[in-house]
Amino acid sequence: MPNVDSNKQPLTQANPQTMNEQYKKPLPGTDLFYFDVEQAVNEIEPGAYAKLPFSSKVLCENLVRRCPPEDLTEALSQHIYRKQEVDFPWYPARVVCHDILGQTAFVDLAGLRDAIAAEGGDPSKVNPIVPTQLIVDHSLAVEHAGFEKNAFEKNREIEERRNADRFHFINWCQYAFDNVNVVPPGNGIMHQINLEKMSPVVQVVADQNGDPVTFPDTLVGTDSHTPMVDAIGVISIGVGGLEAESVMLGNPSYMRLPDIIGVELTGELQEGITGTDLVLAMTEFLREEGVVSSYLEFFGDGARNLTVGDRASISNMTPEYGATAAMFSIDEQTIDYLRLTGRSEQQIKTVEAYAKQTGLWADGMVDAEYDRVLKFDLSKVVRNIAGPSRPHARVSTTDLVEAGIAHANNQPLSEQDDSQMPDGAVIIAAITSCTNTSNPRNMVAAGIVARNAVEKGLVRKPWVKSSLAPGSKTVKLYLEEAGLLPELQKLGFDVVAFACTTCNGMSGALDPKIQQEIIDRDLFSTAVLSGNRNFDGRIHPYAKQAFLASPPLVVAYAIAGNIRFDIENDSLGKDKDGNDVYLKDIWFDDAEVDAIVKSAVKPEQFNQVYIPMFDEAKADASRNDSLVVNPQYDWREMSTYIRRPPYWEGTMAEANKLKGMRPLAVLGDNITTDHLSPSNAIMADSAAGEYLDKMGLPEEDYNSYATHRGDHLTAQRATFANPKLLNEMVRDENGEVVQGSLARVEPEGDVMRMWEAIETYMNRKQPLIIIAGDGYGQGSSRDWAAKGVRLAGVEVVVAEDFERIHRQNLVGMGALPLQFEPGTTRKTLNIDGTEIFDIEGEVSAGGTMTLVIHRKDGSVDRTPVKCRLDTADEVKMYNSGGMLQRFAKEFLEGNVA
Repeated sequence: MPNVDSNKQPLTQANPQTMNEQYKKPLPGTDLFYFDVEQAVNEIEPGAYAKLPFSSKVLCENLVRRCPPEDLTEALSQHIYRKQEVDFPWYPARVVCHDILGQTAFVDLAGLRDAIAAEGGDPSKVNPIVPTQLIVDHSLAVEHAGFEKNAFEKNREIEERRNADRFHFINWCQYAFDNVNVVPPGNGIMHQINLEKMSPVVQVVADQNGDPVTFPDTLVGTDSHTPMVDAIGVISIGVGGLEAESVMLGNPSYMRLPDIIGVELTGELQEGITGTDLVLAMTEFLREEGVVSSYLEFFGDGARNLTVGDRASISNMTPEYGATAAMFSIDEQTIDYLRLTGRSEQQIKTVEAYAKQTGLWADGMVDAEYDRVLKFDLSKVVRNIAGPSRPHARVSTTDLVEAGIAHANNQPLSEQDDSQMPDGAVIIAAITSCTNTSNPRNMVAAGIVARNAVEKGLVRKPWVKSSLAPGSKTVKLYLEEAGLLPELQKLGFDVVAFACTTCNGMSGALDPKIQQEIIDRDLFSTAVLSGNRNFDGRIHPYAKQAFLASPPLVVAYAIAGNIRFDIENDSLGKDKDGNDVYLKDIWFDDAEVDAIVKSAVKPEQFNQVYIPMFDEAKADASRNDSLVVNPQYDWREMSTYIRRPPYWEGTMAEANKLKGMRPLAVLGDNITTDHLSPSNAIMADSAAGEYLDKMGLPEEDYNSYATHRGDHLTAQRATFANPKLLNEMVRDENGEVVQGSLARVEPEGDVMRMWEAIETYMNRKQPLIIIAGDGYGQGSSRDWAAKGVRLAGVEVVVAEDFERIHRQNLVGMGALPLQFEPGTTRKTLNIDGTEIFDIEGEVSAGGTMTLVIHRKDGSVDRTPVKCRLDTADEVKMYNSGGMLQRFAKEFLEGNVA
């Protein structure tokens, strides 16, 4: 990890020889240097720099510092004149991974080493070039709830036992690969650690002359919520592990200039409204406005007055409204946050000096011009939840009855009998996820609501599994300082982990009695969490629906214990005098929240947490320099977590034929990566569960699909394993689509479980295709959503539209994404799954190809489709068979150092 407080850092491979030295100048008021991008841009078009959006200014700096001189004018002109037809390179300064996609990325690199060694190459030469941080934060399940004694210690013990193979491999990676540091489990969530410590906002690195050069921090991360640090002015893009691997290995990330949309924020939040309420309303608004794949830049008086905590919640939710980035300019709020989180005064002064000199300070953005501008009034935000299965499905808490969520059959609830679980029971209430636990105001508000509820004599319902899993250890410190953690503990919200937990589908097992009651009585049960994802089947197998809510509302729902409860108007219980207690009686006061945040959240808490954490990482890195380990991993044959990947052998080593493809699935709109490759707990009766049983793993240790993604034999069985899948090829006698992980094998027409269908087609060596609707691949940046279908034999996916990260993952796996022309869909083409498909035409960036449909009756139809290889680099990658195959070929040909 670079020492951001040092003016003289060693030259690293992440920042090789800087280009265009004529623009290198002293940074006024410091002994540092910077690249004068304003001069470079205005030489091409006088006055153009002031009109550039924040994102373009940062990307132009990257070009001036890294782009060969002969290409610079053309590359900068794309930003000046808003050209979107030509690719330009971007060199992120660092890569950040969590243990799920980070682990699978390193499994790929370890497999790549084996493949290169098998061809006579030197495996030890395969290393990340760009500094890479791997944070273990996705592997803990909440097996012990927040009302159990020593839940944190018990959950960590289970995590270590279940993940022994994974952690052994990750530890090997730390020493076997250069430029890799690991933050071990139990320390927090990747995005919150990145926000609170890892991002310097402005990097300082010595160039080839030994001069300390300043430049904007930039990064890619193997999680779709990586844009969280956009909130402090850092371009940080969520990518799949495959693209992260490419960047790690020193390749630029090629892109075309995206649409850059300004979002003007006006007004201010009303009393008692949280940052969560804001972000749920914002997510709904931006989805409706259509910002998929765009860069957003928030500005205006409303943006200037938002704390970094609130900004970070907005930026964290970037994938939920489909954008690529959600930027805020650097300003006083940024500086206050850096000081609050314990950054050094030297670093803070560097950030302020650099931002003001280069026009990245908010005052320097007043003339910025955008492709379009949206307006959002903060004063219109009300108390919200989102659900039952989409983050953008916002519902005001005053409209719960009208929306059919509260009061089933529009009948008010009678007084609950706590001895029996109600239909609509909230079985999980989790304060979780960096989206909200990174915001001190949200966490303090939850503590105040808990305190007020306890004072009124309210208790958590006995069937509610409650938990508190902050994304950083600092949260526990300031809740203790404020005296609020004991109040949360009294309602069952003790700290169970510093990890992703419930938001990532790691809710853990229910009490067996509660689970059996749900089954026996066929109860409709739900989850309420302060997370960012509530997709079908994600949170828990027995939670039929899941709702996103602010941390204080999660506390209230734990007390209510029922999603049918009208949280604004129904009585939560009675106080000691027999009076009804309502939400308004326990809700927080903004002035008290602000006072507690000011007094209880301190820089020394962040230093107490992070100085030892990163001192240890530096020590590990220095030990790596002297430690000799085998450059090839000793694969454990019986492991169901880590297995040598198959991407250089068998059918994966063969070119796509694009002929004679049968559909594996015909799908509708909004197919998420959770549908394609779920991350939740593995059930015993699933294909993966049956495989793990054969491998001798006890059911209690099946863990989640996510944790097994380093073993392709387990992970393949997760492909389309979501029980909420609607494959339009599978219908009942009335013609209705049957829900479930099902497929229809053709030409026989036999319906079977998806994995059995995949096995059948694999044995036949049958090439496959997927036909889908709009918004294909929404959700997490999940490699296995592409890897699983590709290993099944899927050569092509044709959809009405793709989410950016998943489309890139398909390309990285050597699958061809094609897009229907506007007005053409699976329905207008009458596709029912009995067809055989060919693809004709030349593979080119954005070119037109032809989908040839051979129908069962012998007729043939042809329809044009757009090739969604968006850059020349993607065409090259696809033609090589995918990213890993391409790298191996170039390495052996001597094109890679």
